[in-house]
Parts: sequence; structure tokens; C-alpha cells
Amino acid sequence: MRDQEPGSGHPERRLSTNEAAELLGVKPQTVYAYVSRGQLGSRRASGGRGSTFDAKEVEALARRNRRESAGSSPSGGELSVRTRITLIEKDRYFFRGVDATELAARHSYEEIADWLWTGRLHPGVSFTAPVDSLELARRAVSSLPEHTAPTDRLRVAAIAAATADPLRFDLSEDAVLGTARTLIPTLVSALPPVLYAPVDDGPLAHRLWTRLTAREADETSLRVLDTALGLLVDHDLAASTLAVRVAASARAHAYAAVSAGLGVLEGPLHGAASRLAHRMLLEVLDQGDAAQVIAEELRAGRRIPGLGHRLYPGEDPRARALFARLEELPRAAPALAAARDVVATTARHTPLHANVDLALAVLTVSCGMPATAGETVFAVARTAGWIAHALEEYTERPLRMRPSGRYVGPRPPQPLPE
Repeated sequence: MRDQEPGSGHPERRLSTNEAAELLGVKPQTVYAYVSRGQLGSRRASGGRGSTFDAKEVEALARRNRRESAGSSPSGGELSVRTRITLIEKDRYFFRGVDATELAARHSYEEIADWLWTGRLHPGVSFTAPVDSLELARRAVSSLPEHTAPTDRLRVAAIAAATADPLRFDLSEDAVLGTARTLIPTLVSALPPVLYAPVDDGPLAHRLWTRLTAREADETSLRVLDTALGLLVDHDLAASTLAVRVAASARAHAYAAVSAGLGVLEGPLHGAASRLAHRMLLEVLDQGDAAQVIAEELRAGRRIPGLGHRLYPGEDPRARALFARLEELPRAAPALAAARDVVATTARHTPLHANVDLALAVLTVSCGMPATAGETVFAVARTAGWIAHALEEYTERPLRMRPSGRYVGPRPPQPLPE
């Protein structure tokens, strides 16, 4: 509708209550709450039925709400999102206010995941895969080519499990928690086993172990893998987590949100970083010295994998905690020495600390795992964090993750192309 601004010859665009509510992404009664708080002006509609609102004023309020909801960092204008899940501060990180490295040292991956989702600790909690969705996921994964990457297998398993869940569009907290506790074990048990007799019950770390290496599991090795899973559960708004929140903002179900995270994780600058560190450690072990390996990496114009992290000026606390746990594993001694050699050799010119990718590479090299194993561990672990962020995003205003593009192309009108 259009009204005439009193005393002016220019038309003023006015919106009805429903139009204003739609633009603001709120219920009509919330529009009147904005009026009562003085955040929005109103005028009785002609005929006295309902109110109208200045379109420009409503649009300005909508922009202000988006800024307050998504925000921008004072340092670089990057997107920031209010969250109660993970805090990274002064070379430490915390899950719901609790030191994450201490949680990983004392609790299982499943317990940490549940803490992240609910804010409550459930000792001894276990996740179980439903038979129907697991069989469907296994059939889908088994149909893939042998050379398929781990993240592709996991993504296919997630999609297959979704098709077996008729309640997947229920985004209530209880329903999503139920999905989380069945999806993660489904993803793990859908992976092809390395051993002839895979483990499909008990701690998730034991189930995952039989998908990563042919070596027999022992208590110390399983404790190291479980610690790695717990340390990697979440790390604030990494690229894959942001993709999950965008999907959840559009009200995609949990399986689809996890699939979005897996898609981003496959990038070489994110989840695949430990693969490069794994190969580098094998070369150092083969040559007996890091100097030549580092020289070749630099000569090829590549950065040294497993070193430095933009969020930690000092040592990555995840690396520190995982290295400490790896010290308990006797067969990890050669790979640990190789990793220290890499850090020391590089520090002659650039004092970079080890990050978690290097520690994860020590684990995969020491336990006879393939170079892709670190990526698998990372993806399985981070699924719990993605679901925590999806749960949080489902309580926010829908579609708030909608930045505006800054158009820099030719100004219209342009002629039609011939």
C-alpha cells in the first residue's frame, strides 16, 4: 500500500502489519512489541483498521536486527555469531566454559558430545546405530568405488541414513538429539572395516579403530584415539561449521546440515591437512632427518604442514594434549621424534608451533593407518560439534545467515548480449 506523506508531494511507502512482520522475520505481535518499545513508529490505517508502518523504518530495523544477530568482528569485519558452545581464548579453548583438553583427558568422546549438546554430563553414555538405517548406509557405501575418499563415504552414509528416517524434518531438540545419537555410530559402522571382524558395539573409538587399521587394538591405543576424537569435537566457527549453521538457518534437517559440513571439510585447507602432515612424517622417518624434507617442501613453494594456527599465537592446545597422550604409546616414539625434528628444523627461521594436524599425523603413522585416516577421525569427531551448532541455530531466527552481496559488476542497464 502507498500513503501520502503529510505536507509533502512525495509518496511514502507504508506496510501493513503482516508485511512488516514478514520483512522482519517475526510474528505480527512482535511488530507491536517493537512499537511499544519505541523501536518502530506506527500509524492507524485509513478506516481505523490495523496499523501501517514506514517501509524505510522497517527495513532499517531489519538491517539492525541482522547486525545484532550475526554481528561483525571489531578486528576485520568478518561474520561473527553468538554461541554458547566453544570459546577460544589465550591459547586455550573451552566447551561450554569447561577446559576442552581436561574434558578430553577425563571423559569419552560420547560423554563430551553429550555435554556439548545438552550442557549435562552423562557418564557411560553410549550411541547405537539403528539396524535399518545402518544396513541402508552400508549398502550405499559399499557401492562406491574402492578409491573413494573417507568424507565421500561419510556423506553418502549420512544421506542414506536420512532416507531411512521419516522423522528427519522434526527439528525439535529431542528429535535432533535422537538423530545425533544414532547418526554418528551409523557413519562409523558404515565405513568398510580393515579387520575381518569389525567391532560394531562398545565405545565409538573401538568401532572406529577397526575401520582405520589392521593392527589389534589395545587399551592405550584406544585411549589415544578417544582423546583425539574428544579434542576435535568442535573448534568454534571453522569453515565447515559455518556451512552447517547456514544449512540449519535455512531449516535443513540434521542429516543435511552434517552433509554440508562434510562437503566443506573435504577442502585441502581444512579437514585434509593431516594427510599432508602424515606423508611428511613418513618421509622424515624414511630419510632419518627433517632438514632435507623441509628444504624440498619450501623449494616447491609449499608451506610446512602441521605447523602454526591463526587462532593460537602460541601452541595449539589440542596438539599439546594429544602429544601428551601419545607419549603413553611406546610405538609412537619414532613418529614423535620426527615431529619434534620438523618443529625444531623449521624454528631456525620461523618459530611456528605444532598444530593438531601434526599430532594427528603422529597418531596415524604410529598405528599403521593410511594417510586419509586423520581426515576420517576429524570428520567423525566434528560431526558432534556440527550437530551442537545446528541445535543452537534452530533456536535462532530463520534465514539470518544471509549476508548481502556487494555488487562490483557493470552498472545497469546494459544492452542484451548478442
